[in-house]
Amino acid sequence: MPEAGDDLPVDEFDWIASLRGLTRGDRRALDLMDDAAVIPSRPGFDLVVSTDAQVEGVHFPAGEAPDIIARRLLRTSLSDLAAKAAAPFGYFLTIAWPPGHGEAWRDRFRAGLAADGEAFGVALLGGDTVSTTGPLTLDATVLGWVEAGRAVLRSGARVGDALIVCGPIGSGRLGLMATRGEVEDPDETLAKHYRLPTPLLVLRAPLLAHVRACADVSDGLIADAGHIAEANGLGLEIEITDLPVSPAAARWLQSQLDQKRARIALATGGDDYALACAVDPVSAASFIAEVEALGVPTRVAGQLTATPGLTVTFHGEPVDIDRAGWRHSDRAADLSVPP
Repeated sequence: MPEAGDDLPVDEFDWIASLRGLTRGDRRALDLMDDAAVIPSRPGFDLVVSTDAQVEGVHFPAGEAPDIIARRLLRTSLSDLAAKAAAPFGYFLTIAWPPGHGEAWRDRFRAGLAADGEAFGVALLGGDTVSTTGPLTLDATVLGWVEAGRAVLRSGARVGDALIVCGPIGSGRLGLMATRGEVEDPDETLAKHYRLPTPLLVLRAPLLAHVRACADVSDGLIADAGHIAEANGLGLEIEITDLPVSPAAARWLQSQLDQKRARIALATGGDDYALACAVDPVSAASFIAEVEALGVPTRVAGQLTATPGLTVTFHGEPVDIDRAGWRHSDRAADLSVPP
């Protein structure tokens, strides 16, 4: 919530000056004194760029803590670079400020950016700020390097490739529910997964060694894995009982009478920031071993097929899916698991 006195005007030039520490001394930011950053080319590498926008009340609940909003923005954006096997180095930030976000609120927001800029080794390179009468709106454009020609794209999958899911599925949706008191979360692991997801940048080496195609799971596993199939003109089979889940999500599953519906809810909920990967079956065991050695739960959840289309099964029996994942017309308040 806004702090006392946060309706007082904030000088935008003073605000920008306060962000200079977030450049972490990176010369490409030009000390935030210019209208642009200058990024020299890096021989032998491709520059990977991704942008992600978030709106209060849509992508995160209204009234969320300022530092959590900042950290969540960076982490969800960096997940796109993780899926490309890119090593991040910087970001641009655009903010549309509504009333009630004065100096105290912005201090906490900046502290969140500083914490995760340090944690993930990314420097603020520039951006823009404006005022708005609408909700708080944020945009982060993240940049990373990957060896030339080696970025892991959604295209590249082949018929017979295993669909391997790295990272727990369903914790994002359950975490949102936990923040509203709708599911039990005594150690707050579900809420933390939703508020502060971890981009799987640690998987860069295994992805480069074994993965043919990859997508980060932000809109729901079924939807995002489906993007891989679509990008290659292939079909996809997913067995929803074969998804990796966290211990907290497993406990929630045990409490559900309708297991099929519960599994569908987890596979379509979004906000997991896991990775869906297409891997040659010959390499699957090696890939899984390398990923799990890094502490990331991993399961073979299906395969790519020659005939376009999506088949979802529960214990081998086909199930109908009303929607594959989160849609941009949705709101955070609409993502409860159906009764």
